[in-house]
Order: sequence, then C-alpha cells, then structure tokens
Amino acid sequence: MSAEQTRERILAAASELIAEEGIDSVRIARIATRARASTALVHHYFSTREELLTEALERAFELAAAERFDSDADPGDDSASAALATAIRQCLPEAGPDEGEWVLWVELWLRAARDPELRPVAARLYERYRDWVAEIISDGVASGEFSCDDPRRVADVAMALFDGMGLRVLLNDPGMDIERAQREIAATLAGELGIARDALVDSRALRV
Repeated sequence: MSAEQTRERILAAASELIAEEGIDSVRIARIATRARASTALVHHYFSTREELLTEALERAFELAAAERFDSDADPGDDSASAALATAIRQCLPEAGPDEGEWVLWVELWLRAARDPELRPVAARLYERYRDWVAEIISDGVASGEFSCDDPRRVADVAMALFDGMGLRVLLNDPGMDIERAQREIAATLAGELGIARDALVDSRALRV
C-alpha cells in the first residue's frame, strides 16, 4: 500500500470516529486501531492530534462536496427546478451516509466556534456551498425559469433553511421530520423565485 493510500485510510478512520463519537472523544490510539495501523505510523503522517482531526474534517467535506456539487440533476430533467429540488433533498440529513455527513457538519460548527484557527476552513467550505446553490439559481434565472434579482442572497436563504431545519431533522424533532422540512424549504424558495412549490419537490424522496 502506498504512503498516500495509508494516509487516506487514517483520515477515513478519523472521520468515521468523529461522526460516531464526537471530535472531543477521538484519540490517536482509537484512530490507529480503526485504520489497522500503529500509533507510530499515525504520528509519522500527522504530527499532532489536532492536525489529524482538522485534516479529517476537511477531507470529509471535500469528498462530500465533490460528490454533491459536481453531480448532475436527474438526467431525465435538466431544468434548474429539478436541480434545485435535488439540492434540497441532498442537503438534508437522510438516514445513511448523509446523516453521517451532517454529524460532521455539527462537529465542524462546534469546533470552529471554539477554535478561531478553524474558522477559515469553515468559511471556505461554506463559500463553495454557497457558490453551488447560487449557480443553480443563476442557471434558472438565465433560462427564464426563476425570477430573482440576487441569486447569492437567495442562496444564503436556502443555506439557512437547510442548516436550521436540517439540524431539527437530525435531532429527530417530532415537529420537523424530513418530509416537512423539504416541503417548507420548497415553499419558501419557490416564493423567492416566483414558481410553484411543486416544481421544487423531489418526487424520489418526498410524498406531497
């Protein structure tokens, strides 16, 4: 196994443990065990625990971003509405890998709130997130589907909805399940964009 593969295995193990146990509980020895490596090997690649955990968070988000931001909407529908409906679904914590990504987001928020050195990382990830949503909206404006003077402002509204309602879904709030979150987000963004709510409903994930 190459050095890069070993390093990636260690980072993957760290990401898994952060999602499972919380960042403050993760120790180098546990990461080494999960990665099937010695603690000495872990320290060979990462000089401190903080360096490893920070890189693990960054790696997890870069992988999620590459999969999410570079993916296409339903190939049967190349409209901006379909792309935004897919984005709504992807940005909420469905059971499975998306839920794990969400736990990592929460860990990043908590860590950045306590550690000013991590805030630029969070800001960079959010900027990429915002660019992705704003591009979808801009495409809809260009095609005539959406009516919007400021796509980046609406992207900020969308992200606030994703984060706020998504956290309630993650916490199993009985007043906000994932289907209600999708309906409410679709309704709010549809109003911002001058379209019908149903245009932003992803039928693969939402029963209306």
